Amino acid sequence: MYVAVKGGEAAIANAHRLLADRRRGDRSVPAIGIEQIIEQLALAVDRVMAEASLYDRTLAALAVRQSRGDMIEAIFLLRAYRTTLPRFGYSRPLDTANMQIERRISATYKDLPGGQLLGPTFDYTHRLLDPSLLSDEAVEEPAQREAETGRVMRVSEILGPEGLIENDGELPEDHETGDLTREPMEFPMTRDLRLQALARGDEGFLLALGYSTQRGYGRNHPFTGEIRIGEVEVEFDVAELGFAVSLGPIQLTECQMVNQFKGSAKAPPQFTRGYGLVFGQSERKAMAMSLVDRALRAEELGEDITAPAQDEEFVISHSDNVQATGFVEHLKLPHYVDFQAELDLVRRMRREFEAARNSGETQKEAAE
Repeated sequence: MYVAVKGGEAAIANAHRLLADRRRGDRSVPAIGIEQIIEQLALAVDRVMAEASLYDRTLAALAVRQSRGDMIEAIFLLRAYRTTLPRFGYSRPLDTANMQIERRISATYKDLPGGQLLGPTFDYTHRLLDPSLLSDEAVEEPAQREAETGRVMRVSEILGPEGLIENDGELPEDHETGDLTREPMEFPMTRDLRLQALARGDEGFLLALGYSTQRGYGRNHPFTGEIRIGEVEVEFDVAELGFAVSLGPIQLTECQMVNQFKGSAKAPPQFTRGYGLVFGQSERKAMAMSLVDRALRAEELGEDITAPAQDEEFVISHSDNVQATGFVEHLKLPHYVDFQAELDLVRRMRREFEAARNSGETQKEAAE
């Protein structure tokens, strides 16, 4: 605890009580419950899970409630809790081709094999406030159909046989996937580590960087090859059993961005890829992530690095909102000694400036 002055602990305790009071709000209004947050503020819960890298809706909803809806504070709370959990191992790579899809769209093919599935989206709403939501009016049941199971063809598989798009995610056979949460950050990074960092990165920051690439700062002319949202089974290898067991399904958003590439001395003209994968329903984040992922591949593809979104160290070092928050908010801590030193320095410099100016004026008058 940072105690700046005598009596600081009492002041902090009172601040905590005041925060709890403001969090509860008007006592005549029913308190919001965790289940309400999970069911009715689901996209906020999904963002907290994604950027805290912990898939637990109940804990994410608790963090949203505790933080009074401050997303970055909620992410901070959940990520701090994550550090207390034991680690048993790594799951098998997720097979998103076998996703039980709730939403799947492509901007590259009108008649997509398997069909376009709009799912729950704001894309076709009119962005007008709905007064009916001021009260708890009955909501019409949605149209339902039988869930499709099995593998759903990817858009990239249409382009692949003609060699029109690069192969997906090839790494050396002896490559060991890194873990950003257990190893110190070093540059340059392999793509798997970059993707981990982007998956945990701040949505707003990545959105701004992705937008910058579309406006010409590292232009690569993207097309949304495919966005899919749905549940994927997580499997874990148990050595004692000799086979993998299912840990249950998790909801994911996956985005494959298709980008132009003029070719190089080593590769013919073809489309390249940007990739995004995020916990929950977070397609804006997944799209922004895929745009930035493609921009960060500039050196790999022999392109000139001319824009912030292409600078790996710049992007990765500043994308984490928990780290950024700590660095910005430490400015609220007392810096009395430092400021007084700066104040004394400025006063001394001003005295020297005035003395030099007066001396110059005296010499000018003498010359006249």
